[in-house]
Amino acid sequence: MVALRGYEGTMTGHREVERKFDAHEGDALPDLTDVEAVAAVGAATDIDLRATYFDTADLRLARAGITLRRRTGGLDEGWHLKLPVGPEERTEMRLPLATSESVVPDQLQHEVRALLRGRMLGPVASLHTLRTERPLLAADGTVLATMADDTVRAQRFASGGGAATTWRELEVELVDGEPALLGDATRVLAAAGISRSSSPSKLRRALGEALDPPDADRRRPDRLGRDAPAGTVVVTYLRAQVEVLLAHDPGARHDAPDAVHQMRVASRRLRSALTTYRSLFDRTRTDPLRGELKWLGQTLGAARDAEVLWARLDQLQAALPPDLRFGPVASRIRSEMATTHRVAHDLLIDALDHDRYHALLDDLDALVDDPPFTERAGRRADHVIPRLVGHAARRVDRAAAAVDRIAEAEPTGTATRARSGRDERSMALHEVRKAAKQARYAAESAAASSGRPAERLGNRMEALQEVLGEHQDSVGAQQALRAIALAAHLAGENAFSYGVLHGQEQARGEAAQEGYRTALAAATKPKVRAWTEV
Repeated sequence: MVALRGYEGTMTGHREVERKFDAHEGDALPDLTDVEAVAAVGAATDIDLRATYFDTADLRLARAGITLRRRTGGLDEGWHLKLPVGPEERTEMRLPLATSESVVPDQLQHEVRALLRGRMLGPVASLHTLRTERPLLAADGTVLATMADDTVRAQRFASGGGAATTWRELEVELVDGEPALLGDATRVLAAAGISRSSSPSKLRRALGEALDPPDADRRRPDRLGRDAPAGTVVVTYLRAQVEVLLAHDPGARHDAPDAVHQMRVASRRLRSALTTYRSLFDRTRTDPLRGELKWLGQTLGAARDAEVLWARLDQLQAALPPDLRFGPVASRIRSEMATTHRVAHDLLIDALDHDRYHALLDDLDALVDDPPFTERAGRRADHVIPRLVGHAARRVDRAAAAVDRIAEAEPTGTATRARSGRDERSMALHEVRKAAKQARYAAESAAASSGRPAERLGNRMEALQEVLGEHQDSVGAQQALRAIALAAHLAGENAFSYGVLHGQEQARGEAAQEGYRTALAAATKPKVRAWTEV
């Protein structure tokens, strides 16, 4: 059980890391003590599990990798909402069994309100699982993982239902074991002819083709060629980013690993695409969207920046030698940054619960479902998109030229004037970073129709963005350290250690600037840009 931000009342959280395997009825389990670190296998326990899964009529939760069920049987019976964190990791929110078997508790509906937005939830499938569970034990008796041997009978209600399906699968779920155990278990099971499952969840397997959208081919970027309409290429990219935004909304509410970051990147990619390809759309529709995406990105950015800065300063102070550590450095940094992060995340939650955010999501859905194309959007992608990506790339050149002009006019003399010059240069480098980010996203969006040349430009722009990102993070860390040092001083603490850390951050920022020229040269090579000059 883990504590996750935002849980109230009787709702609890559980982090689930597991791997699934397909098995046939007659397959015998291998000796699981062959799995490294497993010294013994505990006694088997038989469990009868019955679950009803809930979703919207168009399966919006399942399409986002989210499962919502009411399950009886086992020690964890109740209502479960599972949110994806990674390929084999999910956060599970739990509530006790409610009186009603058919009405999803309000707390869980609230968690996925960005996906629902007024849509009704109803039962879409039922699963009856006969499970035999065995604990995998370390030499000292610690339960490293559990091996579940499941026989599943599923009945689908969605999309006209269908005949019940039955299959057998195995699940290895970590308890106190390390992730490497999953790899070792995979090796042992593969030697016995048992392969990894192609389905990430029982529900997805039960729903089957019901999850295939009617416009599946249109949604697949890898099926778009140079002769595809430019508008189709761009809208396919936009749709994918909307799906990412929605998929990570529930996790962002509880500060799940990487969720805020992924939402922020998706919002930036959406805004960048609407900027780069604004000539393909009716701007009376897309310009207001760009403004709303900027608002959302800034809100997500405040929470994400606080998260990154906290980790950076914590890592920095942890490496401080004992003879340079004066006062409660670690506790003060953690306290100050925890407060900053909590405030930023609370503001994010307020934004995600606001009607403004839900109106933005409605507008994004409308955009990708019925794009307001201009005539230019109907032209071949290879006649339109490279040139628009080139426009984005040249923004980097103009921003870099501004940095050069500042360097040529670098103030000398007093410390105040020198500091002013450094601040101006830092702001100019930040503009280069923003331009590189937009050029990167533009190139990524073009990869479906332009292939490797677009990928190459995207990679070069990403490298430039990362170098300048390190510089920007260092500037932010220096500002934070000055503020924390002042708070420590006012509290009567010795602020010497914060000065040491500030000096280290200055060195890191200067080192990042040294890499800037190399990354810029790589991103501006004529042969890297040639494909945009059509």
